[in-house]
Amino acid sequence: MHVNYRLVPALQVDLWQPSSPFHIVEGTVADVRVPQNTSRSLLPYLQQANIQYTILISDLQQAIENQTGVRSHRNRRSLSGYNYEVYHSLEEIEEWMHYLNRTYSDLVHMFSVGKSYEGRPLYVLKLGKRSRPYKKAVWIDCGIHAREWIGPAFCQWFVKEALQTYQTDPDMRKMLTHLYFYIMPVFNVDGYYFSWTNDRFWRKTRSKNVRFHCYGVDANRNWKVKWCDEGASLHPCDDTYCGPFPESEPEVKAVAHFLRKHRKQIKAYLSFHAYAQMLLYPYSYKYATIPNFNCVESAAYNAVNALQSAYGVRYRYGPASSTLYVSSGSSMDWAYKNGIPYAFAFELRDTGHFGFLLPETLIKPTCTETMLAVKNITLHLLKKCH
Repeated sequence: MHVNYRLVPALQVDLWQPSSPFHIVEGTVADVRVPQNTSRSLLPYLQQANIQYTILISDLQQAIENQTGVRSHRNRRSLSGYNYEVYHSLEEIEEWMHYLNRTYSDLVHMFSVGKSYEGRPLYVLKLGKRSRPYKKAVWIDCGIHAREWIGPAFCQWFVKEALQTYQTDPDMRKMLTHLYFYIMPVFNVDGYYFSWTNDRFWRKTRSKNVRFHCYGVDANRNWKVKWCDEGASLHPCDDTYCGPFPESEPEVKAVAHFLRKHRKQIKAYLSFHAYAQMLLYPYSYKYATIPNFNCVESAAYNAVNALQSAYGVRYRYGPASSTLYVSSGSSMDWAYKNGIPYAFAFELRDTGHFGFLLPETLIKPTCTETMLAVKNITLHLLKKCH
């Protein structure tokens, strides 16, 4: 539901948008998930307090089951038979990556950058023609936040498009000839697995906090850039918990290590989240203009226009701090601070009607329009920007 927020009595709710209560001020809209028993006391209160609200999904359980229910005839043996218009479990995604690695060895190289807290491999696909010894690269990650399933769906879509259109599309050929793409379909593997098996709305990693008996750290607040300042929480049970120290999460540490090692090669960092329909660039942690603002701003402007050309969906774009909210310790800010000149975070569809439960019927349009934006940014990279 969308709630115009003032004061609600102490009821346990799961905040979907914004991610932290600190960002809620009078007159803003907040999306919250409430347990069935809570809604009985919450709704009369909202009416009494004259707070406007809309119920967007009345039966969440049903909506979840529609998505994760048993699916028959899922043929995952061939690329042509792999269905990119459904959400896939971690096991299916990993099987798909192994398959591509075997089948497209000329364009795909799969490797692991480390292990997750629960010991799962952190797989990355390196995509591109081995056309010359040194090539610039683009890093793409999806699924830093477990419940944002459309992210991993987009990463898979991107790979599919690259492999299927490489022969026929001159732009794609140019991209794969001149650049490498490092694609991490599921960053937060433990959390993603947990969102399929236990709690569909899990956000964080799954590391254990002994003192508070709470699990997980927000992997997008755990980076060593203005760590645990505004927009992050010091409390282990909070959704935006920054962790005990920067890079405390093995997933963050592994990716940061890889990016540091390849910082001279990697020219763009793209991270995919949901939901808000925004294209964000640094800074997230402060209101300030980045040094190469003109280049990044024009890349964002063109990307958003390209995206809109598909279905008329208009994305807002701008610095994350003023466009979305201030948050410290984010991967995008870290990438930028570590010398990657183009750092972007996408907030994919929608704006709250379905929230994290974006229906599978919307995977194709969402990925199709996002693809246009990503290609636009990538081709922008290949041109010199002064």
